[in-house]
Amino acid sequence: MTDSTINNTEHWQELDAWRKKIDTIDHQLSDLLCERLHCAQHISSLKSRIGEQVLQPEREKEVLQNVIIHADSPEIAYTLEKIYRCILEESRMLQHEWKNSQSGIHTR
Repeated sequence: MTDSTINNTEHWQELDAWRKKIDTIDHQLSDLLCERLHCAQHISSLKSRIGEQVLQPEREKEVLQNVIIHADSPEIAYTLEKIYRCILEESRMLQHEWKNSQSGIHTR
């Protein structure tokens, strides 16, 4: 085997190891995101009972600040903010859907 073949094999092994690590993290993230979405459903029910709107811009700003404060670089902070804006948007959509499905149950 040549040195370049050995290096190439080592690189592929390293790539595989990093991918396995990401797979593990993705599994953990998926579990946590499911838990977060279940919390959002409960929050939606509570908001409905107390007459609050789903969209609460000040709370969303607070969530974003709580997330990006943990970033270790400006680039990571920027990316985390973009990711969390998507999470918040989808969470809001789920709350709207949950609220609408619950109001249909109460009116029957």
